[in-house]
Formats: sequence, C-alpha cells, structure tokens
Amino acid sequence: MKILHPSTWARPKGYSNGIAARGQTIFVGGMVGWDGQGKFVSEDLVGQVRQALKNVVAVLAEAQAKPEHITRMTWYLLDKREYLAASKELGEAYREVIGRHYPAMTAVEVSGLLEEKALVEIEVTAVVPD
Repeated sequence: MKILHPSTWARPKGYSNGIAARGQTIFVGGMVGWDGQGKFVSEDLVGQVRQALKNVVAVLAEAQAKPEHITRMTWYLLDKREYLAASKELGEAYREVIGRHYPAMTAVEVSGLLEEKALVEIEVTAVVPD
C-alpha cells in the first residue's frame, strides 16, 4: 500500500488524500452503531462511531483483513456540527478501534439514514496485499 500525497501539499489531519494498493479487494457496506444483534449500543455520535468501526473490523476479519488494509472510508453523518464539535473524542474512538492508520476518507452530511436511530453510517473498501 502506498499513500499518495503531493509533496507540495499541506499534510492532511486524520486521513490520506489517496492510497494505491494491490491485492484482494473487500467492500464493507454501511455499518451503523448497533451490535451483532441489531441493537444500538449508544444514542450519542461517539458511541455509535466506535461501534460502527468495531463492526467494520469484524466484517474485515471474515476475510482475514485488518484495519491497516482499509484504503477508503466514507462517513455519512446526520449533523456536521455535532461531528466537528466531537472531533477530539471521535479521533480517540477511531484510534482505539482502527489504530493510527489513515486511509483516504470522505465525510458527508446527509438528511437521513435508513436506520432511524443511526447518527452515522460508515462504509469501507480494503485491500489485502497479494
């Protein structure tokens, strides 16, 4: 895996601008903050993000993939202000579950998510090297 970062650009914080990878590609559908039985573990954004990331890691493990194999991550959020206000706590939750691996990331504010209690949905693409 190679991080793609133009030498004249400022360093991004908490993500990469691009990743080049070769190997088995794994696509993880949108994960929300519920447990394996479909019960939400938290009603706050940080708790739901932590659980959604744990769900991502569990799905990756089914393909013998690890967090460091994640190449792309998209976050769909109901409230960007809440996301920005909780950035420190979200960073801590992210590092607790994913570690210090920062794939290419996008965060998008949306008007709604299919799961009514969900505050965030996270989808991932990972590549396990050959």
